[in-house]
Amino acid sequence: MPLSRRALLAVAGALVLGLLPSCNRGPAKPKVAFVTNNPAEWWNMAEKGAKDAAEKHGVELIFRRPDKGDAVHQRDLVNEVVAKGVDGLAVSVIDPKEQTPDLMNVAAQTNLLTVDNDATESGRLCYIGTDNYEAGKAVGRLVKEVLPNGGTVAVFVGQIEPINAQLRFQGVIDELAGQKGAKGPTLGKYTLYKNEAITDGANEAKAQDNAKDALERLAGTENVCMVGLWAYNAPAILEAARSKNLVGKIKIVSFDEYAATLAAIDKGEIYATVVQDPYKFGYESVALLAEIAKSGDKTAATKQPIRNIDYRVVVKTAAKDPSTGNDRLAAAEFKKDLDKLMGK
Repeated sequence: MPLSRRALLAVAGALVLGLLPSCNRGPAKPKVAFVTNNPAEWWNMAEKGAKDAAEKHGVELIFRRPDKGDAVHQRDLVNEVVAKGVDGLAVSVIDPKEQTPDLMNVAAQTNLLTVDNDATESGRLCYIGTDNYEAGKAVGRLVKEVLPNGGTVAVFVGQIEPINAQLRFQGVIDELAGQKGAKGPTLGKYTLYKNEAITDGANEAKAQDNAKDALERLAGTENVCMVGLWAYNAPAILEAARSKNLVGKIKIVSFDEYAATLAAIDKGEIYATVVQDPYKFGYESVALLAEIAKSGDKTAATKQPIRNIDYRVVVKTAAKDPSTGNDRLAAAEFKKDLDKLMGK
């Protein structure tokens, strides 16, 4: 074979090989994003759910956590993600009032869902998360169980600006007062410490300092229950109690399912916790965004603008809830189920 012809075949072969990847590539996957409200480990389960849904429904996922629970920082992160040309975004809004104008701009560019914390006027298609008012009432019922004769209740939360924090707090005090729209400091048989929720700016070290300060100010007060409404709050309260040698002398009620919280419930150091389902938050939001991106039909979201995901109550030993009749889960078994879910 002449050299020129051999060279010609080599060039032709190279051209064919070069074309193969583009022929096999197929249409690009839709791209969706999920932005949390802080970097806490609680979001690990939501990320696992989001990734599982992305794999099952054939979409590319961008999952981002702000370095801190700051609305301006989250806004910048959201804008950065939207600039990548995503077909949908789910976001846990830090400060709905402040962020709504920016989120309205986002909703004009892509399909917007709110998850875990809502922003009702943002133009979002729907909200996926807990009914935080009812979950707060469940916390209030747990407080009543550990302080049946009344007492002083101190409530701690990362930030009060998010709607979920406001609703949880109001649910707690309404349940204690026995009426809707209650205000402290007197709530029936209970007194609300400082007549407000004590915030820490989503700073775990500050959360522990707040708990220590409350313990010092409440020294000598009988029948005290300290309530943590964000995942890290109850472990911070417990560490503060340990530092003051007050474990078992005060009561602790929690929200969410940190591993430290579940271990403390199993040991009897924390009474109980009301847990959400962050895995389902992640899974359902990405699955819904994938459906909308592929079909172009937003009615899948707008026909059900509020999608509440059931909360559960976790205690030391499994039992029936005396108020609702629902099953209460044993902390040790619940922890095993979570570990299995996360592949541990």
